[in-house]
Amino acid sequence: MPNSSFDQRCHKLIDSLTESGQLKPFYDITSPMRPVVEIVGKGEVLVLCSNNYLGLADHPEVIEAGMQGLRDYGAGTASVRFICGTLDCHRRLEKKIAEFVGTENSLTYVSCWNANEALFPTLVAPEDAILSDELNHASIIDGMRLMSKNVTKKVYAHSDLEQLETLLKETQEHETRWVVTDGVFSMEGDVAKLPELVDLCSQHNAMLVVDDSHGVGVLGKSGKGTHEHFDLVGKIDVLTGTLGKALGGAAGGYVAASAKAIEVLEQRARPSLFSNALPATVAYSAHKAIEVVENDPAIVARLHSNVAAFRDGLAKLGFDCAPSPTAIIPIMIGDEAEAIKKSARLFEMGVMVIGFAFPVVPKGEARLRVQVSAALTEDNIQQAMNAFAKL
Repeated sequence: MPNSSFDQRCHKLIDSLTESGQLKPFYDITSPMRPVVEIVGKGEVLVLCSNNYLGLADHPEVIEAGMQGLRDYGAGTASVRFICGTLDCHRRLEKKIAEFVGTENSLTYVSCWNANEALFPTLVAPEDAILSDELNHASIIDGMRLMSKNVTKKVYAHSDLEQLETLLKETQEHETRWVVTDGVFSMEGDVAKLPELVDLCSQHNAMLVVDDSHGVGVLGKSGKGTHEHFDLVGKIDVLTGTLGKALGGAAGGYVAASAKAIEVLEQRARPSLFSNALPATVAYSAHKAIEVVENDPAIVARLHSNVAAFRDGLAKLGFDCAPSPTAIIPIMIGDEAEAIKKSARLFEMGVMVIGFAFPVVPKGEARLRVQVSAALTEDNIQQAMNAFAKL
């Protein structure tokens, strides 16, 4: 029987979102994720809001690898790893991830959200303290909410190293202090101050956790991530990241850390113990995606070149874009209705750029967020500039 109270609640929420202009449109795509996609009712649209930073989501070698995984192991694992065992393709992928990002070992999950949910409640003990950047990703925030209530949790202002040092001094009595940050902040497009964070954590004997989901495959000469960008490979205690963005664009996430930390996660993390492993198709395709990046570093160079061209073009058109080496370019608009209006106007011109407003970003800081891909051609970039010029 329908619950009328629940139905009314749902209607009220949807009506409120519609009236405030916050109702999100969902488009039906009938083609692979690439620079230009087919959208039902619209036709061809240039996509500038995808996490497919290296254009590997429809790379022929990545596709073939996934198909081989399906042939070799079937559709899924059908159980959790400690019950039915671990497929050797998962071990190969985890070894490849660790080698790529520069840690002793890694452990894969069905998403980086899942990885962050595993990491914090498992490794952070009740007697510890954890210090988190205020703009960290929602998966970090939710992962921290799962920790013991006895853990001391403090939030420092975005990239405010002075405040962070004060908090490190205030929490000296705790057995272990943890500092956690995004490598690349997804809404701001800026980069964590990793050299300073590494120094602070070293001085105060604290553990440093970096979620590099928007940095891995993007930053650094060979695409290893934010830590390579700063020449800090091997200097980060714990890295989390995704296989669903630059590294193949399929799905999956990982924790990369010391061998002992990974062993503890295998033994105690609830997402490890109660959730199936990645399908073999994803393990194969992600492994191949990393190989493609290793064997063709020019793909990362193309991304960096496209980012520079895009930023230069937007600057010449007079848009307000903070300088950054990342593939995320927020165009600050300010007014929420205006940001949504500009996003809709771009879509009318065949360019997909999402407008973000409160509560995703603070009030008065509405923006358009452009995400650049190595797969964009000069013609794609020129098409985008022509559309932005009409705004």
